[in-house]
Amino acid sequence: MKTRAPAGALRDRISELMPELRTDLEALVRIPSISHPGHDPSQLGRSAAATEKILRSAGCDTKIVEIEGVPAVLGQIRAPAGAPTVLLYAHHDVQPTGARELWHSDPFEPTEKNGRLFGRGTSDDKCGVVIHAGAIRAHDGQTPVGVRIFVEGEEEWGSPNLAKFLERYGDELRADAVILADSGNWRAGQPGLTISLRGIVACDVEIRTLDHAVHSGEFGGPVPDALTVLAKTLATLHDEKGNVAVSGIAKGKADPLDLTEEELREQVGMRPGVRLIGEGGITDRMWMKPAVSILGIDAPRLTESTNQLVPSAKARVSMRIPPGQDADAAMKALADHLRAHVPWGAEVTITPRGAGKPYKLAGEGSAYDAMRRAMKEAFGRDPVFMGAGGTIPFVADFAKAFPKATLLLTGAGDPFSNAHSEDESLDLKDLERSTLAEALFFEYLAAP
Repeated sequence: MKTRAPAGALRDRISELMPELRTDLEALVRIPSISHPGHDPSQLGRSAAATEKILRSAGCDTKIVEIEGVPAVLGQIRAPAGAPTVLLYAHHDVQPTGARELWHSDPFEPTEKNGRLFGRGTSDDKCGVVIHAGAIRAHDGQTPVGVRIFVEGEEEWGSPNLAKFLERYGDELRADAVILADSGNWRAGQPGLTISLRGIVACDVEIRTLDHAVHSGEFGGPVPDALTVLAKTLATLHDEKGNVAVSGIAKGKADPLDLTEEELREQVGMRPGVRLIGEGGITDRMWMKPAVSILGIDAPRLTESTNQLVPSAKARVSMRIPPGQDADAAMKALADHLRAHVPWGAEVTITPRGAGKPYKLAGEGSAYDAMRRAMKEAFGRDPVFMGAGGTIPFVADFAKAFPKATLLLTGAGDPFSNAHSEDESLDLKDLERSTLAEALFFEYLAAP
């Protein structure tokens, strides 16, 4: 068995590796591996090939596998005698960019500013690939634990084939602990371990009031237009204080930690006069209570609008649901609420658009002890046990596939990373710290 590396030696080694790790991350970011339909699928192949090369160079036996044409990368390093095995997860696909004019730099040309690297996928989740590769390189490919790797290529599209991957390749992925490097830290420079996730349900609601458009001057007054009806319907999803008004949805309490309203407003770029909505603690509202958002509306554009009564209009409604809430029951409650609050007898059609389960992790055991110790050593601060308001449906899939494994949600992003939005970025020092934490975790898990 390889002699275990002292923490100082690993710290120095990763510091030496950082130029190479940054080069790897920049190479991945330059590939527009958008998994949403309508984008060039060949870019996912390029991204998988680049990921496989990075991990193979780090010391893994690797291969690219496909299900339904979607490429994923598998890898492994055999465990030393008597050592546990760790599965390392990340994803190499990314979100669409949105409006390019909102970015201050090319989303697929990584750009450094004030110690942060900007570009689509820097934090979500190509940094996960680089963290795993860096932690393995720090041990020169001879890790004190067994390593298995799974980097999928469709997480941003909801991981529709994940269960098939886990079923087909489960024997190659089985492990004692799983690091799911697709979350983030509490703040830049302050590590976090995510132990709760909200779920999600979404649906499209379509309102129809007329067979066809008619003159707004001649018929406006007694005849309702669909866009007004839709607006009134959507407005009922919150009460006057901004609480979600859909009945029967679970609510819970979260550790308030030390998040202030001032810090939250800065993190999200809230305009000065806008007030927070809802009641309860800030972390309660973000992690343990439901949240409803209107993601989009289909109706005439301003440039295409005329003086007519709009006959039909459609909106996509998303509701985040806290741990303890059944997703199917939440979908029914949301649809029932919308149907019950359509005014003036307008016709309504509700079309479900998918669901993701909430999840809560115990945050206990030897793997968590090892990760807490590793993060404290790497960051110089104890990690925060935190929730996440977002949804990572694959956590439930991993828990089902590997019920005896300990799941740990990590990542190098922070609240200013702007994942899924314009100007996505990553703090480069946190990339280094997170890589060191994972390398140390291998050591501490092998020798508690």
